[in-house]
Amino acid sequence: MATTDLELDEPGSLPKPGPIGRLARLAFGLLCAWYVRGLIDVAGTLVTSDGHIRTLIWNGILPGLFLISYVVNIGFSRAWRKGPAIVSAIAILAVAGVGYFLRGNMETELLARTIWTWETYLFSHLGLAFLIAGVIGTPGCEMRAFHDLYSRITRAPTKEHFCPIGPLHPIDQWESRRSST
Repeated sequence: MATTDLELDEPGSLPKPGPIGRLARLAFGLLCAWYVRGLIDVAGTLVTSDGHIRTLIWNGILPGLFLISYVVNIGFSRAWRKGPAIVSAIAILAVAGVGYFLRGNMETELLARTIWTWETYLFSHLGLAFLIAGVIGTPGCEMRAFHDLYSRITRAPTKEHFCPIGPLHPIDQWESRRSST
């Protein structure tokens, strides 16, 4: 079961990704970058002429709420469990409520801008982490890529974290077993 709990492992305890794991990280990074590029492209017109928030922005809410706790907890070495997702959901709902109270419609420019800003940060952070992890071969979770890069530059060891969701941990384990035989 995937958990947002922060469980850091000692340096060198996780297998380094092989070529397939690194390519998977690069692919996920490019996917995030593609989504962020779409967000940037609509930055000037977040609400359509008929008053609705663009579908692209709505499309990132559920994946974003699912991912935000992993990004914050693992990326910033915090043990806030589902806190980031709960705070994000409450903030988005509060802004929607204010829009509904003031305008009679939750789909306001303020809500669109709030979600857009949150998604732009989230998917930029995640995408950059994937790209760095793919290029330098960060073991375990891509959200430790910034720590791994800093560790390589300063030669100060940093802890690792296995990927709690997605295919990366199984790919890394498979590649490790395959290369050791």
